[in-house]
Amino acid sequence: MEWLVIIGYVLALTIICLFSLGQLNLTIHFLRNKKNQESSPIKLDRYPAVTVQLPVYNEKYVVERLIEAVARFDYPKDKLEIQVLDDSDDETRSIIEEKVAKVASQGVDIRHIRRPDRAGFKAGALQYGLERARGDFLAIFDADFIPEPDFLEKTLPHFSHPGVGMIQTRWSHVNEDYSLLTKMQAFGLDAHFTIEQQGRMAAGSFISFNGTGGIWKKSCITDAGGWHFDTLTEDLDLSYRAQLKGWKFRYLDEVESPAELPVVVPAIKSQQYRWNKGAAETARKNLKSVLHSPMKPIHKIRAIMHLFSSSVFFFLLIASILSIPMLYIKEGNPGLSLLFDLGSVFIIGFIAIGIFYWSSSKARHPRQTGRYYAKTFPLFMAFSMGLALHNSIAIVEGILGIKTPFIRTPKFNIISKEDTWQRNSYLSSVLTPSTIVEGLLAVYFIFGIVSGVYLADFGLILFHLMLAIGFGYIFTISIKQLRYAS
Repeated sequence: MEWLVIIGYVLALTIICLFSLGQLNLTIHFLRNKKNQESSPIKLDRYPAVTVQLPVYNEKYVVERLIEAVARFDYPKDKLEIQVLDDSDDETRSIIEEKVAKVASQGVDIRHIRRPDRAGFKAGALQYGLERARGDFLAIFDADFIPEPDFLEKTLPHFSHPGVGMIQTRWSHVNEDYSLLTKMQAFGLDAHFTIEQQGRMAAGSFISFNGTGGIWKKSCITDAGGWHFDTLTEDLDLSYRAQLKGWKFRYLDEVESPAELPVVVPAIKSQQYRWNKGAAETARKNLKSVLHSPMKPIHKIRAIMHLFSSSVFFFLLIASILSIPMLYIKEGNPGLSLLFDLGSVFIIGFIAIGIFYWSSSKARHPRQTGRYYAKTFPLFMAFSMGLALHNSIAIVEGILGIKTPFIRTPKFNIISKEDTWQRNSYLSSVLTPSTIVEGLLAVYFIFGIVSGVYLADFGLILFHLMLAIGFGYIFTISIKQLRYAS
C-alpha cells in the first residue's frame, strides 16, 4: 500500500513538473519573439462582406449592450450583416426583438434568428447561422463581450497572410478590479493569451480560437467540416480540425476584445467545467489525428500538451491528497530518505510556472510588475488549487466520454463596484456535493499542516497552507453566495 502511494505521488508530481516545463518552453518562445516583434499595423485595403454572429441564450442583462456595441462597428453597412442567434426561452427573446427592430431602423442589416430547437447548443446555433450567412468572414462574440468599433478594421487585414483562416484577439476585462474573484480570473486569462497564445504561435505550433473575440474565414470553417457539437468546446475542436487541414491561425495581442468576467463562484465553476471537460473531450476526439499528422514531433508534443493541459488539475488533486500520507510514510521509513530527498527536484516545476506568470505580469503590468506579481501570484495559485476537485471531475468525465449538456456561464452586467449581482434570476441556489467535499478538503489540508508540525517535517507546510486556503475560500464564498440566489 505504501508503495502505491509513493508511486502515485511521484507520477503525479512528474506530470505536473513536465507540464510546468512545457509552460516555460512557451515563455521562452514568447520572450524571443517579443525581441524580434515589429509593430507595423496593416491597413485594410478592401471591405469584404462580414457576418457578425452573436450566439445568445437567456442573456437579458447584457444582450442589449452586446447588440449596441456591434451595431457601432466602423464598417460599410452594405458589407456588414449581424446575426443574433437566439435560443432563449425567457424574456431575453422579447428584449432582442425590440432591440433588433430599433437597430434595423437605423439602416443596419441585423437579423433575429431563432431555431426550431436548441440542438447542439452554441455549436448548433453557429452552424445554423453559418448556413445562412452572406459574409465571407464571420466574427463571433459571446454575450459578455463589448467589442470596439474598429474591431474589423484591425483584424481583417491580417487575412492577407497566405493560408490564414482565423484571427483571435486578446480578451481584456471591463471588471477586473470588481473583486478578488475577478482579479484571479484576469491573472490566469492574461497568462493564457499573453504567453500561451503568443508562445505557441512563435513556435509555429497550433493555437486555438477561444470561442469569442475572433474572426474566421468562412471557407476555413466549411473546409474543416463546420461546427460539431460532440464536445463542450466546439471552438478548440474546430481549431484543431482546421489546422490539421493546413489552415494557419494568428493571434493579435495588440487588439483587445473587452469582456465581463464572472463575479460569482457558480458562474466561474460552470465556465471552468465546460472548458476543462470540453478540452478533455477534444483531446479524446483529435489525439489520433494529431499523432498521424505530418507535423514535426516537437509540434505534436506541444499539441498533446495543449489538448491535455487541463489534466494538470487531476494530477494536482492526486498529488495533494497523497502528500499527507507521504509525510507519515517518510517518518516511518528513514531508509527511503534519499528517495524523498530526490522529490525536491520538483521545485524546478514550481520555478518554471513562476517564471511563466512573472513574464505575463511583466507584459500586462510593466510599471508595477513586482508589486502586482507578489500580491497576485500566491493568491492565484491557492485559488487554482481550490478548483482542483471541480475541474478534475470535469476532466474525468471528458476522458471517459460521459456526456452532459452545454451549461452556459450566466452574465449579470457587472462592471463597476456599485453594480450588484444579488437576487439575479440566473443565480444558482443549489448546494452541490462537490462544494461540501471542498469544505472537507480544506479541513483535510489543515490536518496536513498540523501533521507537518507534529512530525517536524516542514517541507510541505506551505503547499498544504495554500491548499487549505484555496479549498476553504472556494467553499466559504460558494456558501455565502447561495444566500443571495432568488
